[in-house]
Order: sequence, then C-alpha cells, then structure tokens
Amino acid sequence: MNRVEETRYPEFIVSGTPREMGRQLGEQAGELVRRFCEIALDSANRMACVSIEEAHRVSAESMKHASRYAPHLMEEFVGIAESAKVSPLDLMLAQVRNQFTDDLENACTSFSASREFTLDGGGLLAQTWDADPALDEVTIVLTRRPLGKPAYLSVGQAGLIGYMGVNEGGIGCAVNTLPAPSRGVGVPHYFSLRRIFEQSTLADAVEVLSQAYRAIPVNIMMATPEGPANIEATPEQVYLLRDPDYLVHTNHCLHKDLVPLNEHFEELCQSYSRLPRMTKLVEASNSQIGLEAIAEMFQDHDNFPGSICRHANPEDPVHGFIQTVFAMIIEPEKGLLHISRGTPCSAPFETYCIQAC
Repeated sequence: MNRVEETRYPEFIVSGTPREMGRQLGEQAGELVRRFCEIALDSANRMACVSIEEAHRVSAESMKHASRYAPHLMEEFVGIAESAKVSPLDLMLAQVRNQFTDDLENACTSFSASREFTLDGGGLLAQTWDADPALDEVTIVLTRRPLGKPAYLSVGQAGLIGYMGVNEGGIGCAVNTLPAPSRGVGVPHYFSLRRIFEQSTLADAVEVLSQAYRAIPVNIMMATPEGPANIEATPEQVYLLRDPDYLVHTNHCLHKDLVPLNEHFEELCQSYSRLPRMTKLVEASNSQIGLEAIAEMFQDHDNFPGSICRHANPEDPVHGFIQTVFAMIIEPEKGLLHISRGTPCSAPFETYCIQAC
C-alpha cells in the first residue's frame, strides 16, 4: 500500500439522543459519508457481481430486519442520512455491501490477551484490517457519547452504524471475515456489533448478538472485563471461544463444532499459515506482550504475500488487491486506540482516546 500523507484519520465526536448523534455525524462528516455511499457498491463488486437493483433489494429487506432488531440505532441511521443528504437506501447499501457473496472482503489477523499476559497488566486487543485500500479515504475515528449508554470509540468508514473499537466499560471488539454459510439478507453485522458496545459484560454481548437475525457469518475477537473472548457466529448459531491467557484468530473456523465447515470454503488469504505464524510470535514473547511487541508482530512478512502485514499481490487475481489498510491495538482498560494508517511496516501507530487525551 502506498504511504498516505496523513498518518492520522479524521476524528469526530457526537453525543446525545440517537437522532441527534446521527445528525451531528452527518453535519461533521457529510462529505465522507456521501463519498462512502458512492464507492460502496464498487468496493463490493471487487469480490462480487451485483446490480444496483439487487443491491437496493438486499438493502431494503435488511433495513426491515435492522429496524426490528435495534429501532434506536435506526433513529441514528436516519439522522445520518438526513444530515449527510443521502438516501437511507444508499446508506444501507454501505452497511450491507459484504452480504452479496460468501467470499467476503476483509482477511485479518486478530489477537486478544489477558491482564496477566501483558506487560502493564491491562490486557490488549489487536488486529490488522486487510481490505480494499479504496476505503482508506472514507475511514474515520469516531467517539459516540449516547445518553444512558457507554461512550464508544471506533474506527471505520464514515456512515457505518458501528465498527471496531472499545467502550468506556472495557468492552473491545475486532472483526474479521468468517467463511461459512450465509443467507444474504438480515441484520447487518454493524448493527449487532454496535449493540455489543452498549453492553458491559461478555454474557450480555453474546445475548444481544444472539438476538439478531444475522445475514452473514462473522468473527468477533473481544477484550472483556472477564478476559479474552472470541465469537464465531454463523447466521444460525453463536459459538464462544475462551482462553485465560490469549486468543489468536485469522479467517477460518476454530470452534470444534464449526471446523468441518472449513472443508467447504476456499481458504481466504492464506489464513491457515497466518494463524500458526501469529501464534508462534505470541508464544515467543514469553507472556511479555506490550504495544511495541504487537506492533512488531504486525510488521511480519513471513510467508509473503500471505503475511500478517499484507501487501498487494498482482499474481492473485481474486484477493490480490487486499492490503493491510490499517492495524489497530486497543488498551481496553485505558480506553486507548492505537492505529497505523497504512501497513504497520510503513506507518506509525497514532493514539486516539475515548476521553480527552
């Protein structure tokens, strides 16, 4: 990936009722929201082939599911559309662009460690975000301060109802593709992810995810007050992986009940080699994981082009455009989000705070 001139993403803060937060985001970042809506279908069509008519059908049906699942988030969603001057259907298309194919868009390496396994005793959550580099221009860091719910710091594309980050209660989430059966229409996972950030315990997070009529499978690596956790969710079931020390995930199923699915889906971006490589690097740390150690692991080019730090591969006609667009390291107990805007081997990690730094 070419080094971008700016090493920080644009930052925005919204607060108040759902509709107020949506309108504030549209007012502050309307140009980026409109641009994201413009490129969402093109980005989806790098991995699929979908007409605007089909895209709008999936958007309209998924909007109905989202409205039943989280009406307060739909209030915020409508506020964004109103203020950014985009149609709700086009904004929903940006939320459902990864529902058009089983061969999904991001192939990432994620990691979560307990307090006991980290240098400062605060736990860590980290992930590379390997995706379409065209999305860099519409990526922002956003702090939401909703009335009656935890403040929440996230990184993602302008206009998404929620994405990866951390809330003030120490719930952190990183998201990566989980190849498994999908049904194409349902609650976009950005909505269920946002509901998770409204919770304060792992049990409640699993419960709100279970309530969603999910369109596609998703993997959610988590930092929680109860320690590291990883959720592998298909449209039908939610499976939980736990470990007292650390967890690593790439892009294939690890829960024993889901492992047989791996035989039916093509390996995504050398997932089978990235998992043992990341695990080996973590084990070599001897339980002394800190920010610098994770940043160094994310710069690893072993098994290039299928490395943890991913670069374009012209020899791969399907996934060769996917690169590490950013990498993030979360300190959940401090409410800090460290992000490299670009490949970790070329871009510095900048720090963003859920509270004033």
